[in-house]
Amino acid sequence: MKIATITLNPAVDQTVSVDNFEVGTVNRSRAMRFDAGGKGVNVASFLSDYGLDVMVTGFLGEENADVFERHFARKRIEDRFIRVPGETRINIKIMDEANQTTTDLNTPGQVPGEYAVSRFYEQVEAMAEACECFILSGNLQVGLPSNFYAELIKFLKSKKRMVVLDTSGDALAEAVKAGPNIIKPNIHELSALVHKPLVEISDAYLSAVSLLNEDTTIVVVSMGGNGALFVEKDRAFIARPPAVVVKSTVGAGDAMVAGLVAGLSKKMLLKDCARLATAFSLSAVTRLGRDLPKPGVIDDFQKQVEITSFVI
Repeated sequence: MKIATITLNPAVDQTVSVDNFEVGTVNRSRAMRFDAGGKGVNVASFLSDYGLDVMVTGFLGEENADVFERHFARKRIEDRFIRVPGETRINIKIMDEANQTTTDLNTPGQVPGEYAVSRFYEQVEAMAEACECFILSGNLQVGLPSNFYAELIKFLKSKKRMVVLDTSGDALAEAVKAGPNIIKPNIHELSALVHKPLVEISDAYLSAVSLLNEDTTIVVVSMGGNGALFVEKDRAFIARPPAVVVKSTVGAGDAMVAGLVAGLSKKMLLKDCARLATAFSLSAVTRLGRDLPKPGVIDDFQKQVEITSFVI
């Protein structure tokens, strides 16, 4: 199965490692790195490492596109990004391994003009001829309407393509109405979507079930250290990871999306997809960068994931 990821608001991630980070004072870093980032770019990286055929699109600033071009070439990812004037935004991640925390400083992205948006739709239409699954990840670019994902989902569904959605806020609220096949909010995004606090797992389950219909058949709710809830009609599973030393939380949710899609591409049952997706996520939080470890490591993580059926 050929897979496409869409990243409308990519970023160069500048990760600075600082032990015992303190606000309002001088901190000395241990290391710094730059990575091609953005949720869909991360998903594509994990999928490509797993051996799947991946294509990417969205909007890239032409002045620093080389960071992404080198990354795509190394990963053998097919680059279909639309170049726009200016630079792709730079997001700063302050990673404190000593306290296992990550502080994000995210900047707004470039506003794509009408011509760029028109070229983007032409690109998506061409990609729909080759790709069976489209993953829509991340926030919308500044200047794009909140129903942009919703309209994109309608178009892709008219082409009978599977759509996986991972976004938040108004974009999520509009997009769920268009009936994506799979939705993966985290617990906070789901809470905002249903307009109520989700204190218990049963609350999250009922909210996830409320999103299921003939179009949306799977909802995955990531809950941080508490694992993730995988819900489909008539069954649900909780996947709980083992305790690990967290090096970075950047990309953990994207790795989960990639693992889920990787499992579905192999026709796995949801229970087995949940195990693989959680193993992908574990690999992300225990490493820096956007690379999957060797298959043996993924296999070991899968064995450590606890899967239980959820019944309310």
